[in-house]
Amino acid sequence: MSKATTTDRRSSGPHIADSHDVIRVHGARENNLKDVSIEIPKRRLTVFTGVSGSGKSSLVFDTIAAESQRLINETYSAFLQGFMPNRARPEVDVLDGLTTAIAVDQQRMGGDPRSTVGTATDANAMLRILFSRLAEPHIGPPSAYSFNTASVSASGGIRVDRGAEKTRTVKATFSRTGGMCTRCEGRGKVSDIDLTQLYDDSKSIAEGAFTIPGWKSDSVWTVGLYAQSGFLDPNKPIRRFTKKEMQAFLYGEPTKVKVNGVNLTYEGLIPKIQKSFLSKDKEAMQPHIRAFVERAVTFTTCPECDGTRLTEAARSSRIGKVSIADACAMEIRDLAEWVRSLAEPSVAPLLTALQGTLDSFVEIGLGYLSLDRPAGTLSGGEAQRVKMIRHLGSSLTDVTYVFDEPTIGLHPHDIQRMNDLLLRLRDKGNTVLVVEHKPETIAIADHVIDLGPGAGTAGGTVCFEGTVEGLRAADTVTGRHLDDRARLKETVREPTGALEIRGASANNLQDVDVDIPLGVLTVVTGVAGSGKSSLLHGSIPADAGVISVDQSPIKGSRRSNPATYTGLADPIRKAFAKANGVKPALFSANSEGACPTCNGAGVVYVDLGMMAGVDTPCEDCEGKRFQASVLEYRLGGRDISEVLAMSVTEAEEFFGAGEARTPAAHRILERLADVGLGYLTLGQPLTTLSGGERQRLKLATHMADKGGVYVLDEPTTGLHLADVEQLLGLLDRLVDAGKSVIVIEHHQAVMAHADWIIDLGPGAGHDGGRIVFEGTPAALIADRSTLTGQHLAAYVGA
Repeated sequence: MSKATTTDRRSSGPHIADSHDVIRVHGARENNLKDVSIEIPKRRLTVFTGVSGSGKSSLVFDTIAAESQRLINETYSAFLQGFMPNRARPEVDVLDGLTTAIAVDQQRMGGDPRSTVGTATDANAMLRILFSRLAEPHIGPPSAYSFNTASVSASGGIRVDRGAEKTRTVKATFSRTGGMCTRCEGRGKVSDIDLTQLYDDSKSIAEGAFTIPGWKSDSVWTVGLYAQSGFLDPNKPIRRFTKKEMQAFLYGEPTKVKVNGVNLTYEGLIPKIQKSFLSKDKEAMQPHIRAFVERAVTFTTCPECDGTRLTEAARSSRIGKVSIADACAMEIRDLAEWVRSLAEPSVAPLLTALQGTLDSFVEIGLGYLSLDRPAGTLSGGEAQRVKMIRHLGSSLTDVTYVFDEPTIGLHPHDIQRMNDLLLRLRDKGNTVLVVEHKPETIAIADHVIDLGPGAGTAGGTVCFEGTVEGLRAADTVTGRHLDDRARLKETVREPTGALEIRGASANNLQDVDVDIPLGVLTVVTGVAGSGKSSLLHGSIPADAGVISVDQSPIKGSRRSNPATYTGLADPIRKAFAKANGVKPALFSANSEGACPTCNGAGVVYVDLGMMAGVDTPCEDCEGKRFQASVLEYRLGGRDISEVLAMSVTEAEEFFGAGEARTPAAHRILERLADVGLGYLTLGQPLTTLSGGERQRLKLATHMADKGGVYVLDEPTTGLHLADVEQLLGLLDRLVDAGKSVIVIEHHQAVMAHADWIIDLGPGAGHDGGRIVFEGTPAALIADRSTLTGQHLAAYVGA
């Protein structure tokens, strides 16, 4: 072939490289997906819709993003892969056209007390370098300004071997200057244990002085250990202990003692309580244990560093009049202005990079945060936007960005800003995949994929694929509800009392006085960062009897499931035990009934070294988790594994009548169905639930509590448009049953349905923290003086 002919062929028609313009998925079967086959356009914004549990996350995160990240990991050497998370190949026949995927999910950031907004991004690291270069007096390298780094020093002899007979010992010293406060160890708070919650000092140990949950008088490991240790007089009231006895009782060093012929370790009560309770995650505790810990332990600001976490030296080193503690405590938008005012050529590149990061915070609507804000206190929406920071200024193109409900926690006023960011990422030549329920974000999509038609086993298929206008005309659940608008109620309930908050000043609240009406549905709203959570979670008196259902994550391993978390497993086990005349422990996959091969996990994990590990169903129990002999016992014609495989809806019918009738189990199942979780299976691992599903699971659990006031934190998180109506019905039923329901919410349908609205603002951070409106939704719309009022008026078409 001649050179001219080759040139002509290259120039005529589109280049073959431009033909790879779709991500092709064929035969996806991950979780509840039923052989899904779709083509997703590249360099476009595609929104995935569908009811909760329809398979959106399974398709986007567990299939497309997971396979992309697995393939990227495989490009590294086997040595490096050993340090990376092992990812199994998703259940899918074909995945073509994948690009590098960056997943930005709604998982809240770690709750480590030393993790802050500054450490979770690069901002804190850059600030430390800046202060080590410019601050006066100079105290050392960047580590001297780090509250995660302790000062250490050491000296001693080092043996150096050089050849057969050239061994010599040299003296060496090592030191490192850190900025960690020695009193609180960089946490900013110190814990104090209220001894009156541990024991009644008017009684002796023999008389049952201990008031700690689970400490029974006949327990050798707890009460018996103190009574028979020989260090204390068990018959003497604790208040009459000598100084020496009190020291041994409270702070005694670990010592081996013999109790009833058994060798045990005795140690003081305070270190024992710290190990037994304080070292464990509160969310994973049983409710009565959690309540005890909240009563017995108080956290106060560290008196030595005043909560800054830093040493005196780090706090005294300043740039101008600003220390690094001052800089981290500023709102980020104010910090950005301060950094902009620094004109120092020697650190110009550093200042430019720091300025860009801080400006990204402001641009994404998080300018009201401060760098010293603990990462664990961020809401799911805030955490997701913090994770976006590092991607906004990226020069990468042709990347697939995957977002999980990026509008979570955003006021209608802020959603437009998020939409602009998503479009900007697309316009740089990236593929943007968004799982979303909000109609404002669905409206900007270039392509929509609607999954359903239902949830769980009733979902997992593609109901619609096309444009937004096509979705509106489609006869799908999402299409029918896309233009739903809740109407104002004709009459609102009259309050039966008021919950008084006086002088609230937590975080950005500006000495707020407010009476929250009781006996009605109250919605607290306002732009992100206006002070809503500070008002309800940080200012309500502790003795008000409030049941708070917030967005904190549910902790639990893959052995945990809705049945174990809600307490449903207990009545089910007892019902099986009673029907068959055996012990309840046999019907626990974590106890006596567990399959010995897989230890009740249902799968056997095979570690393949440098390759991804593989979970294979246990061959002995076939994934049922129980011994074969246990599965012979039946209740209502079903064995325990079949019951755990039921959906909530099926189980509600099963335990409601007939031989299997179990009122205690039926009550819990009714609550699960009430919060819209009828599609979950009882044995589904908690790790597979979305953020919205976890919060509703917590709500179902707390509905059995005896308190009269519920505080819910954005209960519409993760709810499809069609499910919001069901949630409103649940809130109405709670109020009609005599409860008071207070909801932090941005969803206009919930605002329109409220009896009373409290609007905070007018802005975020130090521009917020004030009550800008109190009254009925109709009055808020008529007033229109606040951003919320304007958006609500537009929503209801007033």
